Amino acid sequence: MERLQKVLAHANIASRRKSETIILEGRVKVNGVVVTELGFQVSANDEIEVDGNLIEKAEHLYFLLNKPTGYVSTTSDEKNRKTVMDLLDIEHRKVRLYPVGRLDFDTAGLLLITNDGDLTKRLTHPQHEIEKEYLVRVDNIIIRKKIVELRKGVIIDKNYKAVPKEVRLLELDKKNQSTLLSITLIEGKNKQVRKMIQALGFEVKNLTRVRYDFLTLEGVGRGTYRPLKIHEIKQLYAHSLPKK
Repeated sequence: MERLQKVLAHANIASRRKSETIILEGRVKVNGVVVTELGFQVSANDEIEVDGNLIEKAEHLYFLLNKPTGYVSTTSDEKNRKTVMDLLDIEHRKVRLYPVGRLDFDTAGLLLITNDGDLTKRLTHPQHEIEKEYLVRVDNIIIRKKIVELRKGVIIDKNYKAVPKEVRLLELDKKNQSTLLSITLIEGKNKQVRKMIQALGFEVKNLTRVRYDFLTLEGVGRGTYRPLKIHEIKQLYAHSLPKK
């Protein structure tokens, strides 16, 4: 059993919030009876109509996108900036898809896009500890003492201790005075990697997410995307179970 507004959203009728408005306006029938209760539960066997038209559940789609910088990870933007939806083919823009979590405007890399709300909820819940790996180019040479400090955790947002799952030093570019790090997180605070680097007294030159759980950017060029394979979808579901 699922909430009626959730079913409408999955059928690409409207967003969850707009679906609630449609229900309250008395435009939805379940098995021929008008329903205006937001918490109403329906099953797969129920017939649902919106404005007299029978709805069908939309097919679940799953994509791995290599996001460039300069795009926001939302379905629309009040500032009229480009969104990750602009990178999709026209046929996929017609489907109500949305990103799984977010990458900042100035951050590039791996972003999942789907219309599977259940998987999205599981993947973005912190208790499931999904690993996200980032390549971070820092505008200075970071001494080993600072890297040890980063591994132990640093304070961001005034009182939150951000502890990475792993930090690896990949390159010290003394000529250009920069450092390349790999940082793996199992959480996703807003601008977390940038804030962690700033807590050390440095600034991020560029930032790319290169891994999401077991998925990587291999074979996916910047600004392009590919569908997930069946075994990848099953693996994401398996890995998004709560950790014991």
